[in-house]
Amino acid sequence: MVADEHGGGGGGAPSGASGEHGGAREPVVDPSARVSYTGTGLEDEAPLWTADPPLAPLGLLERWYAEAAADERVVEPGAVVLATVDADGVPDARTVLLKGLDGRGAVVYTNLASAKGCQLEARAHAALVLPWHAMSRNVRLRGRVERVTREESAAYFAQRPRGSQVAAWASAQSQPVASRADLERRVAELEERFAGQEVPLPPTWGGVRVLPVAVELWAGRASRLHDRAAWTSVTGEPSRLDDAGAWRLARLQP
Repeated sequence: MVADEHGGGGGGAPSGASGEHGGAREPVVDPSARVSYTGTGLEDEAPLWTADPPLAPLGLLERWYAEAAADERVVEPGAVVLATVDADGVPDARTVLLKGLDGRGAVVYTNLASAKGCQLEARAHAALVLPWHAMSRNVRLRGRVERVTREESAAYFAQRPRGSQVAAWASAQSQPVASRADLERRVAELEERFAGQEVPLPPTWGGVRVLPVAVELWAGRASRLHDRAAWTSVTGEPSRLDDAGAWRLARLQP
């Protein structure tokens, strides 16, 4: 009998079938689980495919976002996965909120001294995914990153709820904290400090814009034969999302 890596014999229960104390348990992930996609696809006769020259990506991006925002099944249409790369070249990802989308690209705001802020400063490239699962749609966008101006950041910060403004000052994002009580004590101190006045933009807080070199719209279809429309920059450099001549469009296999 050959021992396994934990020193046990080969006659035990299958992997994932026994718990810490030897009792049977269900697997965390059910590999047989399936969802049948029924969303609206990117039909062959749609102007997306027949326009000459091809359409710029911004118009369809705006339409899809508006439809997601209007769909009551989509709780937070601006929730976007932001992927970065750390100092060792290891990918890192987290969910943030999309706060800007126009011809220049997509904007998110963060503590610039946080883990993601430092990663973006060191390696100014990122990828975004808008996952609208309820609609069987998602959007991917990747490119180079630049900071938005302090004026733009201040204008957005002024629109945030006051509690969120104070929290931005209170949190040294990504750094350890001893307890929830310590964090709440810091919030209370700052509420007292800013009592009777507007909360200013923190010095390490601001926006970053992803300047796109690639955009993809994905629509789930039956039998996993999904639709994928992919734009790539003609020059390989960041291009405006509203400039049709700057992009090549291809339909990708699922």
